[in-house]
Amino acid sequence: MTSPTTRQRRVTGNAALLVSAALLVGMAAGIGGYGLVYAEAFSYMSSDSKVCANCHIMNSQYDSWQKSSHHATAGCVDCHLPHDFVGKWTAKALNGWHHSKGFTLQDFEEPIRIKPGNSRVLQDNCLACHGALVHEAAAETGRGDEFTCVHCHQSVGHGERAGLGGPRS
Repeated sequence: MTSPTTRQRRVTGNAALLVSAALLVGMAAGIGGYGLVYAEAFSYMSSDSKVCANCHIMNSQYDSWQKSSHHATAGCVDCHLPHDFVGKWTAKALNGWHHSKGFTLQDFEEPIRIKPGNSRVLQDNCLACHGALVHEAAAETGRGDEFTCVHCHQSVGHGERAGLGGPRS
C-alpha cells in the first residue's frame, strides 16, 4: 500500500506535466494564431487581386497589373492559378507554403521570377482564353518549351516593367 505522501507526489507530478503540456499547446496556438492574423492568412482563400499585394515585394506587379490591358478582364487568380477546383486549391496551398517560407526566411530570389510549374499554368490559362485566336501557332510542332505566350507578350499581364523593354501587347 502506498503512503499518502507518495500518492500526493504522483498527483503533483501529473499535474505539473499537464500544466506544462497545456502551456506549450497554448503558446503554439497563440503564436500560430497571431501569425495567421498578422499574415492575413485567410485573405488568401479569396480571388481578390489585392491579396497578392499583401507582401510588399508584389506591389510593383500589382501596380503594373492595374495599368495593364488585362486589368478589366482578368485578375491574378485567372492567370496564375489552374481553373479546376482541385488544381486551384492545390496550387494555392503549394504556392502559399513556398511564399510564406520564402518571406519568413527571406531566402527568395530578387527579382522574383515565375517557377516552371507556375509558368505552365500561366501558359495554359493564356490558351484557355486566347486559344481560338492563336490555335495554329500554339499547335505548331517542333517549337518546344521556348514557345510561350509571354515570350513575345511579356508586358500584357503586368503592363510595362523595368528591364523588359519592348512594346505593350
